[in-house]
Formats: sequence, structure tokens, C-alpha cells
Amino acid sequence: MWRSLWPTIDRFSLHHFRYIVNQLREIRVVDKRNREVVLDLLQSIVEIVTYGDRHDPAIFECFMEFQVLAEFVRILKIGGNSGIEAPLLQYLSIMIQNVENEHAIYYCFSNGYINSVISHHYEFDGGDLIPYYVSFLRTVSGKIGRDTICLLVKVHQDTAISLPLYDEALKFANHGEKMIQIAVRALTLNIYNVADEMVYQFLTTPTASAYFSSLILNLKNKCLHVDAIINGVKESFHEKKRDLLSETDRILDDFYYLKDILCIPEQRLNKLVTENIVNMLILPMLLTLLNNRLSNDTGLSAITCLYVLCRLLQVFDGTNLVNVIGSAVLFSFMPPNVTDAAESVVSARLEQVNGLAVCYQEGEEMVDLQHEGAENFMMNYVLKHSLEFTELSSCFDSSPLENSENEWGGIFSCIFSRNHSLMLGSLMLLFTVADSKDLHYQLAAKIGFSQVKTASEMIGSTVAGHIQKIVNQLLKVLASEPPLSVPILLHAAWFLRKLLVFLDQKLEDNDCHLFKTSYEVSCGHLYEEFDRCWFDHIPDVLKSEWANCKTALEESSQSKDPFFLLELASIQNPPSATWLNRGKDILRIFHWQASVQR
Repeated sequence: MWRSLWPTIDRFSLHHFRYIVNQLREIRVVDKRNREVVLDLLQSIVEIVTYGDRHDPAIFECFMEFQVLAEFVRILKIGGNSGIEAPLLQYLSIMIQNVENEHAIYYCFSNGYINSVISHHYEFDGGDLIPYYVSFLRTVSGKIGRDTICLLVKVHQDTAISLPLYDEALKFANHGEKMIQIAVRALTLNIYNVADEMVYQFLTTPTASAYFSSLILNLKNKCLHVDAIINGVKESFHEKKRDLLSETDRILDDFYYLKDILCIPEQRLNKLVTENIVNMLILPMLLTLLNNRLSNDTGLSAITCLYVLCRLLQVFDGTNLVNVIGSAVLFSFMPPNVTDAAESVVSARLEQVNGLAVCYQEGEEMVDLQHEGAENFMMNYVLKHSLEFTELSSCFDSSPLENSENEWGGIFSCIFSRNHSLMLGSLMLLFTVADSKDLHYQLAAKIGFSQVKTASEMIGSTVAGHIQKIVNQLLKVLASEPPLSVPILLHAAWFLRKLLVFLDQKLEDNDCHLFKTSYEVSCGHLYEEFDRCWFDHIPDVLKSEWANCKTALEESSQSKDPFFLLELASIQNPPSATWLNRGKDILRIFHWQASVQR
């Protein structure tokens, strides 16, 4: 009865908010004895401010009057070893995340309070402070806009010299925890999307732009790790495949992150990222292939280069990177006897690819890329010079192919290599370039792999004139004795079918003989399965796998996962297949041969 006479306290009232703030201002030291009291006060303040943002503007007026954010900074500084940092950051994140009033957000980012929290000296050794800190940074980045990001920039003489939110976040860009990496990348994308002129000038300074070089360098290190996994001798095939899948997933994540950056409509940022990708990743890998080396100076193998370039083309489809790689691939079709006899083949290849990069840079310098039509002008400028060189191919496009495989350089030497992984990888790169919907029409005509072809495209195509030799090479793989591994046969069949579909080619007599040989061998293998224990399951497998075979054979190169290249390269002692998988593989090859024969 007496309790009903006691006045109730409205915990979301302005009066109670003033009381809580005054209690917090009386705190002079934070230790383990009063830690929980301080946390209760901070939590109450955050709850009341969040409520007031939606229902009572007077509460936030009081929040500004008492400079409560300054009290948060003060508590952070006197926290000592009390462990107050993590929950304080969490409460701040909750408050900033839930405040929706633009005036309130603008105030929170003013007066340097947020920068003080960001720049505070934290002890990150051990514990769980890093996730709370990075989460706080990401929350702040999600609330900034073009009108508020300037409040977080440190300026000297009208020049941005620091952006603590960005600088501190990048310290965790390579953290081992996946979720922290994701948060940092989300933060950077938020900043790139709302940055103003001053911030972009800061981002493109040598100090800040070093992040992009570091990103590509870490990407190259992941590629080297892929090589190390492939060449490992202690791991079993299944362990290698598991590790390769994990590492290639990380590479793919980097590619999609870079693509997200390139999708931001800011020319200076796009140019900076593109230059790093081309100069630090694409050109070194292309030089490995164009110079006919199994590895480059950094130890990266040709197989890994082919995989990375194929994946890059699949992810970055729609950018100028497709045409840069396409131009360089065309350079690689020059046989050594076309180059000046006074120069070595290797130096000629270096000059060709470096010349492409110079042309690309010159095209950017000649025009203002922000003007309408400037991008097409730049691409035409690059192609003009690259296609001038490829016109030299006319001296051998119409001549009989009497050269031995050792006389071909560049990707052709890979296509005609005895290394089947290298052969399939080079074809995969060629098809991925040709299938790109954004490949420049002049480059597409030079390759000659378009679905709809005109007479002029066929005459001018560089690759189509040599298609019979490539077809013959693939048929030799299918008809080899003793038979090669089933995965090699499957992928060789896919490439052969694509070639025949693209170019409407009829098999020559010698090629027909090779095809019939491979067909008879596959029929023999299928008949052998009739005597095995799974004979009763063959009808069911035929019904289910026949449609799957058709789907796999019709898959485009843009959707075909080039991971099979790494699998083939890593197979030393392939695991014995189960009777069912063995039967399915045989049916896949048999299906392809039967469809072609029809």
C-alpha cells in the first residue's frame, strides 16, 4: 500500500537524464570497484538518447548542452586497466547506429569527439577488444555522408593530412579474423562512396594510396601460397584440394572487393586501382606466359597465372582490364621468326607488353576521362597501336602450319605443350577472353571466336586460321594410349566441342581417325562396366547423368570454374575413384563423343 504512494521514476524523462549525466560527471577514476556502476550509467545514457532521438528532442538538446560525448572520452582516458574500453565502444556503436536525426549525427561527428575515441591508445594485445573497436569504426563509417565526412578529416592549410577513421581501420586490413577483414573492407567502401574532393586528394597521396599496392601484394602472396600447395609432396590429394579451395576463395574475395572499388564512379580512384592491378598483377603474369616460362621471377607458376587471369576476367567483366589482357594475349601469337633477328625473343615480348602499358597510360593522359566518350577514345587509341602490331600476323595467318611446336612462343607454346594442364589452361584463358561481352570488337575479330561471324572477321582473325592444329592437339589427348586421366579427357572434350561449335569446322581425315579411335576406346570402357558390380545401376545413371553431361558441355567459359587447372596440376597420385564416379565419368566422355558423332 505504501509503495503505491511513492512517486515513480520515468527513466526516459529529461529530469532522469540530467541526473544520470551528473552522476557520470562525478566519476573521477574508473577501477574494478566502480566499473559496473560506470557501465550502468553509460548504458542508461545510450538508452535515453536513443529514445529521445525518436520521441523527445529536448533530450538531445540536453545531451549537447552537457557535452556528454566529451564525458565518454574522459571516461575512456581514465579507464586505466579496468577493461572499460570494450563495453564503452559497444555502447557508442549502439547509440550512433540508432541515431537517425541528421542534426544529431552532425553534432556527434563535430568537435573531434569521435576522432578522439578513434585515436585513443588501446591495448589490443589479447582479449576481445579488436572486434569491438573495428565494429565501432564500421558503425561510424555507415553514418558518414558527403556533408559529414569532412568533420572527421584533419586539415592543415586547406589540405587533408589525415583521416583517422580510415588510417586506424587499415591497421587491421590483414587481420587473421575473417569478420574483421570484412568489416574493414566495408568501412573503406563506405568512405570511397561518400568522399569529397578533399578526401579523394588525401586517398590518392602516396601514403594513403600505399594501401592499394599492399592489397595487390597480399594477393600475389596468396597466389604464391597456391603454388606452394600444388607443389607440396606431403599432403594427400584431398588435403591439397581442401587447401586450394580455401586459398582460391580468399583470392576470389579480393577480386570482388577490387571490383566493388572499381564500380565507384570516381575516375581518380579507378585509375589508381587499375594501375596497381595492371602493373603489379596482370603484366607480370602475362610476361610469364608471353616469355614461355613455367614461372616468373617471383616464383609464380604459369598454371597459377592462367588460373588467376581467367578468374580475373570472369569477375572484372565490364572493365578495361578485359581489353588490356585481350591485347596482350594477341601479342603472344607472334611467332619468333617475325621479330627482328637482332633482338632476342624474350626482349621482344617485354617490349610488346610494356608498349601496351605505355599506350594505355598515354591514352589516359591525352583526354579528360570524365568527359563523355573519353573512355572509348582511350580504348581506341590503345587498340590502334596494339592492332598495328598484330597486322604483322598476316605474314603467317594465311601460310600453312608447318612449324613445329617448339617454334611457337607465348600462349601458342602453352597450347601445344606436352603439359596437359598448361595446354588446357591457355585454352581456358583464350576462351574466357573471347567470351567476354565487353571485349572490344576489333580484338574479338582478331581472335575470331564470336558466335556470329562475318567474312571480314574470319579473314582478319588471328586464331581461327590455326584452329585445325588446336583441334588436332585436343584429339590427340582424347585418343592417347594409354588413356590419360578422366578429368583431362573431360576438359579436353569440352574445349574441342566449343571450338567446333564456334567455328563450324568439319573434321579432316586424320582428325576423324583420331576421333573414331577415342570413341571406340570410350565404348570399350563403357562395355567393361557392364561386367562390374554396378551393372544394375547403369540405367539409372544414364537417366540422371545424361542431362548433367549436356549441361556441363554447354557451360560457357564465363561460368566455367578454372579451378580444375589447379586440380590437374596438383594430381600426382590421384585417388582411386569409386565405381559409381568412375562410371559417371565414362558416361560424360561417351555422351560428348556420341553428340559430336550425331
